[in-house]
Amino acid sequence: MTQTADAKPAERQVAEVNAAVRERFAFDDTRDLEDARRGFMGTARESVIQDRDGRAVWDLGAYGFLEQDCPETANPSLWRQSRLCSDHGLFEVTEGIYQVRGFDLSNMTIVEGERGVLVIDPLLCAETAAAGLALYRSHRGERPVSAVLYTHSHADHFGGVRGVVTEEDVAGGVPVFAPQGFLEHAVSENVYAGTAMSRRAAYMYGAALPKGGRGQIGAGLGQTTSTGAVGLIPPTADITRTGQTETVDGIRMVFQLTPGTEAPAELNIHFPDHAALCMAENATHNLHNLLTLRGAEVRDPRVWARYLTEAITLFGGSSDVAFASHHWPTWGRDRVLTFLGEQRDLYAYLHDQTVRMLNQGLTGLEIAEEMRLPPALERAWHTHGYYGSVSHNTKAIYQRYLGWFDGNPAHLWEHPPVASAKRYVEFMGGADEVLRRARQSFAAGDFRWVAQVVNHVVFADPDNAEARALQADALEQLGYGSENGTWRNFYLMGALELRHGSVGTPTVTASPDVLAALSLEQLFDALAIRVDGPRSWDADITVRWNVTGGEPVTQRLRNGVLTHVRGTSPDAAAPDTEITLTESDLRAVLLGTLTPEELAARDSVTVTGDIGRLTDLLGHLAAPDPDFAIVTP
Repeated sequence: MTQTADAKPAERQVAEVNAAVRERFAFDDTRDLEDARRGFMGTARESVIQDRDGRAVWDLGAYGFLEQDCPETANPSLWRQSRLCSDHGLFEVTEGIYQVRGFDLSNMTIVEGERGVLVIDPLLCAETAAAGLALYRSHRGERPVSAVLYTHSHADHFGGVRGVVTEEDVAGGVPVFAPQGFLEHAVSENVYAGTAMSRRAAYMYGAALPKGGRGQIGAGLGQTTSTGAVGLIPPTADITRTGQTETVDGIRMVFQLTPGTEAPAELNIHFPDHAALCMAENATHNLHNLLTLRGAEVRDPRVWARYLTEAITLFGGSSDVAFASHHWPTWGRDRVLTFLGEQRDLYAYLHDQTVRMLNQGLTGLEIAEEMRLPPALERAWHTHGYYGSVSHNTKAIYQRYLGWFDGNPAHLWEHPPVASAKRYVEFMGGADEVLRRARQSFAAGDFRWVAQVVNHVVFADPDNAEARALQADALEQLGYGSENGTWRNFYLMGALELRHGSVGTPTVTASPDVLAALSLEQLFDALAIRVDGPRSWDADITVRWNVTGGEPVTQRLRNGVLTHVRGTSPDAAAPDTEITLTESDLRAVLLGTLTPEELAARDSVTVTGDIGRLTDLLGHLAAPDPDFAIVTP
């Protein structure tokens, strides 16, 4: 196992809690292990997948330590899940359907047609997707890619597309299927708040943590995120309704649209000729997120449960295997029905009981402490909170219905973290006294309280080395005891950065392909988000873009707000500068790959007025910070 030199052993209290997990659950149930290894055909000869510069983007052998017994520094349930997720290679799901698993956070599914193959969800990066397709071909022959299908709008399900097809392939007739609304959500999620999401994802997936029993052991949904080239080729064919059927290369598909479940745009697929059901990410072998810790819009568990009921009704009676874009399949019609029914009941129960309790006056924090799953659901391994958790999912449901405010006026206008922290520490007798008492709590095993209270000392005085060290130790112990993979990663990343400083953002999903897929409307919106409002209060700048073949667009910065209007508007001001250009040149200057001066120098561009006013306008944009602090102010 690889470890950091400063990683501590498990404290007695954590070791005892982890040992008790073994007595609580049926670790002698081997059905998941049998399912996870069923149909194994082989894996890659080279364990390290590299990019064109020789940089490792994925290591198939990194999790070999999981074959050892679980140490005291890991929750045995999470260790079991991570071991199942770490199996890598090509697997036969049923005749004609194969999965590449363990080559990235997600799975790539390959369905054989009459001539070639349909590739479903080509992983997160081109390098891992290409390696996965090469592995398939080494066993099944050099079949061309006949079509690509994205099940939903998260990057680990489309980012590797350039590893399986090219733009020339798509232009030549290879269709790319996706649910209606896919492109809008895929690009907006990774651009508008993409910097913050990617930075927080560094904590959530722990890609920068060392692998091992005191470090990163997985993320519950899969092991971690690959770090190669994220791409996007826009869909060419939309799935717009449930019941829509498509046939490509002889492969018959029946679709169920499931918007608002695990993603804003998502679908399930039934393959009637194979009696096989692809559940995308709507039914996996864990409790999923209703609000992912990296940040996103809150998902709707009520709708999620209803779509699972609909999937059972539509396809449950004709499916002998159910598989998803994470984890391993479930075989046997009765087992499929049980699996889908328990997944449905899981989300419905959390929704209904959270709403019941909030209507009794409990807050989100209180509901999270009170919530317990029914014994029948808790006994099922696939309902465990390895990725989502009962705790943060119930808070998400509360947020969805009532927002951030719990109704207590004392919480309506609290001081921000640093100001609060300084006051707390002063009230508690100063940093030395807080740390003295916190060490007593640490010795007693109350690591949760230590993390809560010492956080105030860190935020009041981020240079306090004793506080940072004690906070790191407390977070580390909380990570060791976590059943949830993403909680463990958050805790251990917090400890790592408190000890060594920021590691930045290992995986950036706002790639050039994703930025290129923004519509002009989205691109103008993305610029408006970057305006430094206070610095722009007194600015009044108007730029008109005359785009070849399109309507003119007028941008105006006034009152710290950057608006854009197509065509004419009754409150439009006379432009300070007017520019006639192609859409590609407009995109280049708005994305910052072309300066206003370089734009004006082009023979194909006509500028009326002062080009310096465009420079002034762009100067009011603030750059996002991909390395912002999380566990320190």
